[in-house]
Amino acid sequence: MKQTIKFFIAAWISLLPALSIADYSEHPEAAAFVDTMVNKHQFDRQQVLAWLSYAEHQKSIVKAMSRPAEKVKPWYEYRKHFISDLRTERGLQFWAENRQTLERAEKELGVDPAIIVSIIGVETNYGRNTGSYKVIDALTTLAFDYYSSIEKRESRKRFFTIQLENLFLLAREQKQDPLSLKGSYAGAMGWGQFMPNSYRDYAVDFDGDGFADIWTNPTDAIGSVANYFIKHGWKTGQPVATRAHITGSIDEQRLNKMKRPTDTVAELSTMGYKPVEAFDPEATAFPMRFKAKYGDEYWLGLHNFYVIGRYNPRTKYAMAVYQLSEIIRSRRCASTSDC
Repeated sequence: MKQTIKFFIAAWISLLPALSIADYSEHPEAAAFVDTMVNKHQFDRQQVLAWLSYAEHQKSIVKAMSRPAEKVKPWYEYRKHFISDLRTERGLQFWAENRQTLERAEKELGVDPAIIVSIIGVETNYGRNTGSYKVIDALTTLAFDYYSSIEKRESRKRFFTIQLENLFLLAREQKQDPLSLKGSYAGAMGWGQFMPNSYRDYAVDFDGDGFADIWTNPTDAIGSVANYFIKHGWKTGQPVATRAHITGSIDEQRLNKMKRPTDTVAELSTMGYKPVEAFDPEATAFPMRFKAKYGDEYWLGLHNFYVIGRYNPRTKYAMAVYQLSEIIRSRRCASTSDC
């Protein structure tokens, strides 16, 4: 059965370049999209059609999306991918090179600079892996071909169509050529990997040159990541997570639920999730378990942990960001007096 499914997907992939219309301006899915851009946003019809005519179907994106899901890695393996000596060194270098901007972001927006540095490190390894696809190619391939023909999912098709809509809007607002903007195979852009709608909502021109350049300008990238966090409810000066241990039996259904925390630390303690160190009993948190190499680790994720999860709603991702930030902060404090 698995071989049959693999053959079917491979056959679809091989046929897509022939089945999909090379010129996206003539694609069956494009007509309604063009009408939306014209009627809702007052774009010139011929201009939108011209942009779509230059968009190219990317077979490699289809292959990437069709690839079987990777084996779910335990925490101790996942952690190694993002937390390493090299990434820590690059984080320290990035902090040193952008110290004034990070200090300004902390002063004006109230976001911990170590978290900003860590997010940019986890997302793109400090601008080294921002993606090489034209964003218009990625979004048209996904909206008009992949989620319309291979994996028919209306919600995902709608999501990527909205991202394409926002790509054209941000290009107009920022006076950029939408054909020139690069990103990942899913259309995420820049040092902080913003989707087009997130760019329009949270990207900021932090250096005041008239363009929120999250692709090549670390100042704008830092300001934009900070703005994303503060708009999602980051609480200045508040902790992110604390270690916990188990006392008695627990309800495992509560573990690793990345939702806005409502239970207090005191309430969680009565449920068997007790902080290792003394902690504010009125702080809200949710319990987490991570598979370490030599046993399970238990943590309490606080409000700011949840906010990190607005970037990517996986507890392992948020924990990687948090732990990398703490390692970079500790290394920096050990080597400088500016801590």
